[in-house]
Amino acid sequence: MAGAPGGAGLDWGNMAFSYLPVNCHVQYKWSNGVWDQGEEVNDPYLKVHIMANALHYGQALFEGQKVFHCKDGGVRIFSDKSNHARMSAGCKRLHIPTMTLEMFQEAIDRAVKGNLDFVPPYGSGGALYVRPMIFGSGFQLGLGPSNEYTFAVVACPVGSYYKGGTLTPIPAMVVEDYDRAAPLGVGGIKCAGNYAADIQPALEGKEAGFPIGLYLDAKEKKYIEEFNTSNFIGITKDGAYVTPNSESVLGSVTNKCLQQIAEDMGLKVEKRPVDFDAEIATFEEIGAVGTAVVVTPIASVTRKGRKFEMKGHATLQKLHDRVRSIQVGDTPDTFSWMRTITGTPIEKQ
Repeated sequence: MAGAPGGAGLDWGNMAFSYLPVNCHVQYKWSNGVWDQGEEVNDPYLKVHIMANALHYGQALFEGQKVFHCKDGGVRIFSDKSNHARMSAGCKRLHIPTMTLEMFQEAIDRAVKGNLDFVPPYGSGGALYVRPMIFGSGFQLGLGPSNEYTFAVVACPVGSYYKGGTLTPIPAMVVEDYDRAAPLGVGGIKCAGNYAADIQPALEGKEAGFPIGLYLDAKEKKYIEEFNTSNFIGITKDGAYVTPNSESVLGSVTNKCLQQIAEDMGLKVEKRPVDFDAEIATFEEIGAVGTAVVVTPIASVTRKGRKFEMKGHATLQKLHDRVRSIQVGDTPDTFSWMRTITGTPIEKQ
């Protein structure tokens, strides 16, 4: 185990969401039907065959999670059972061997303990971002499942997206010239290719003055699906929490947790098709939700020159604050989301 939370001595209060070198990552290999015991690797570069399946046929998935140094001194990860379930579903869709929850959690624990001094200390607003990834690393020329797979867990300290905890609304634009995912395609899993397909549309949106884009369904261009890399949630005038239930939308772990909090706050949660033209004006608040920021409030949504402005983000702020409070141990975890990293100490402060 390397050091203690905050031991790396970084400028914890001014961390960004960008990569920084750390001590190690953890790597497992699958071949002949079994996973090996894994190892901690100091070299941040992977050596793979030039004909690796992931490089040619895109057989690759990843997850995004956060680990926190909590008020009582514990080091805990947020809702990792849900991430394991989501990665398992993606593995089945891309014909990648799955792993047990125990192996998944063991790999995360090893990566966190190997980089413990890079966990931002309690009160800094930061977290250790953890990214499990799995890809076909075996070589072959023809299309088909790989004969070898690599599962790795990398870690990196990141800061709070919103300094001081106050949410900052941003304008959004409906993406008209591109589709995020096809019906019956792979939009519902966290495969690497989904993100590559969004790079160009996202850049075009930013050049037009919109930091975030909103995709509609590919078949009819009628129903809301999700933002570039985040789920859509809307708070209606009568206080309902609305989110699309399309099979082409990635099931956000953050969205799932926010729904539980919303119900706990007395909001009605509705998971259903959301007709953009018929319903956009009924939302007083709109948010983009995901691991990196929890929730980003949307100031306005523009489609074909027509701008729909939101009334504020008071409810989204409450949802955000409740999640963040649970993550760092300021509020009791009544939902049992947090798991203490095995082998890390808890010191009462």
